[in-house]
Amino acid sequence: MNTTPRTRVLLVDDEEAILSTLGPYLERAGFEVIFAEDGGAALRSHAALHPDIVVSDVLMPRVDGRELVRRLRQDEVWTPVILLTKVDEAAERAAALDEGADDYLGKPFLPSELVSRIRAVLRRSQGGRPLSASAVLQSGSLELDRAARRVRVDGRNAELTPKAIALLDYLMAHPGEVHTREHLLATLWGFEFAVTTRAVDHRVAELRRALGDEAQQPQWIETVQRAGYRFCGRVVNA
Repeated sequence: MNTTPRTRVLLVDDEEAILSTLGPYLERAGFEVIFAEDGGAALRSHAALHPDIVVSDVLMPRVDGRELVRRLRQDEVWTPVILLTKVDEAAERAAALDEGADDYLGKPFLPSELVSRIRAVLRRSQGGRPLSASAVLQSGSLELDRAARRVRVDGRNAELTPKAIALLDYLMAHPGEVHTREHLLATLWGFEFAVTTRAVDHRVAELRRALGDEAQQPQWIETVQRAGYRFCGRVVNA
């Protein structure tokens, strides 16, 4: 008899249709699911039941998803959080990630994609402060000051556009994971800013030029053929 405890997911949304659809799907995928109707209820459930990961809508009455993340991180609670929202604005996504969310998924999405994201976030969560909640990330001679939006490599400042810095931030906070161009476009640009995945390629090229990273022998940003991009360097909290 298998007595291994199932991964406990706290699912937070004020829409009953979302809870009744996603909840059973996650349970069929092997997770134990706890439900909460808003951020306040989620905080109480988190304190009592200690979930392994939180999946939360952003737009909710009373305590919304971003406020939920802020309160958890202010209390030095580093349970991974994935945020869900219909809002298609890059600024909203960037703010949520800056405040300590581990990932961001725009509605509508396939439940199978959410399961993949949950598993990916859990794989890189090793306890303690996650990379997504760190003020400074470092990989060798590359340093990203997330609060100041400043990048240094080999002791010098790298001149980068805001979008290139946002892309580097996301890749460094998710090292070793392959991200499709479509996912990066939706997460960091929003479809109101770009209609082609070539926008992602242009910003990757900008990063490589500024960082002195070779596409054929990458130290940091690797192209995965027919898949997307991956940050291949080891990242630590600086």
